[in-house]
Amino acid sequence: MIVFDGRGILLDVEGTTSSISFVYDVLFEHAKRNVAAFLATRAAEPQVRAAAGGLAAAVGLPPEVLDDPTGVSRLALAAIDLMNRDVKETSLKALQGMIWRGGYESGEIVAHVFDDVPPALAQWGDSGLDVRIYSSGSIEAQKLFFAHTAAGDLTPHLRGHYDTTTGPKREAASYAAIAADMGLEPRQVLFVSDVGGELDAARTAGMATALAVRPGNREPGGIAEHEPVASFAEIVA
Repeated sequence: MIVFDGRGILLDVEGTTSSISFVYDVLFEHAKRNVAAFLATRAAEPQVRAAAGGLAAAVGLPPEVLDDPTGVSRLALAAIDLMNRDVKETSLKALQGMIWRGGYESGEIVAHVFDDVPPALAQWGDSGLDVRIYSSGSIEAQKLFFAHTAAGDLTPHLRGHYDTTTGPKREAASYAAIAADMGLEPRQVLFVSDVGGELDAARTAGMATALAVRPGNREPGGIAEHEPVASFAEIVA
């Protein structure tokens, strides 16, 4: 059990609030099935074109790749390859969020959250804690995820979202920047994740840390020891 007397809680998503299998078996598979058609039909939209252009640059394709069907197919295959290798590329994450929107809105995708997550978010929010999300998934994807969970819309309990546009999740500067944006000292924020390298970076920045131990999680890695929690009910704040 962790007794935390700070003012903010920062949460990872995959392996922390939701299962890793949901991310890989549902979200990634949906994106891989739909990326080619999505690019072909919506490439003219400025937001889509910007994300696709960033992705093209990241994989070494020319910026005009979206201007012909062959180029679209090449970019779609590159996106699928990055997803298969779980590469945390910011433009890809933005594109995934746009693709997932259709799945959430149609009801094809319903986000999984562990049973202890909704009551904990409600309790923390009611007690005045500033609860936010930091994930490699885009901010848009995070908002869609928490608005369409099996437990309903959880976004009213969340005050903010951060993705890799703030900085890499294994760098201390990212957590210092988030604490500053929250208007808190790092020591007033508890970061919960299943990845040891992320927790190490947060602790280096001065945050309190907790290791999420969930079914199906990988070995956390990292250097420092972080207090394990198998349920958010073990965090008393």
